[in-house]
Amino acid sequence: MDIVKFTRVADGVSDVAGYIAKWLVLLACLVSAGNAVVRYLISYSSNGLLEIQWYMFGGIVLLGAAQTLRLNEHVRVDLLYSWVSDRTRLWIDIFGFTIFLLPVMGYLTYLTLPFFLQSFESKEMSMNAGGLILWPAKALLPTGFILLFIQGLAELAKRIAALAGAIRIDTHYEAPLQ
Repeated sequence: MDIVKFTRVADGVSDVAGYIAKWLVLLACLVSAGNAVVRYLISYSSNGLLEIQWYMFGGIVLLGAAQTLRLNEHVRVDLLYSWVSDRTRLWIDIFGFTIFLLPVMGYLTYLTLPFFLQSFESKEMSMNAGGLILWPAKALLPTGFILLFIQGLAELAKRIAALAGAIRIDTHYEAPLQ
């Protein structure tokens, strides 16, 4: 698979995961509001409803991270980035992806994959009364890290191609309001 096709596929996968994460935001708000209304109106509470909110929050963060990276909306330490040239920004990104992002995502995948598999194989359940099965939430960990690793590879390839003059990347980063 050539680099351009790989980056397009990675971008597409990140967009699908991001789309799911966006809908999870709405769903989590609805479940949370519904849970609060039911709790105060008829004094009913469910551990399953509380746990599903945490599952959805995990999905929002872990599934949305790759698209956030793709859109260059991730948090960065902006001590130098806004002051340097576009070419230097590309080098900073290459350094960050190579030294930090990819090794950390690889290591986190290595750590969380057995964690998920053990939960899946044992059909692990929440210890709370009325709680949910745990492996779907634990599956989000390696899934999110793998997605971020793949998107990191795609972004690294894009930065290298931009340095070679093959493509143009907008390196502008708007720092959040302080």
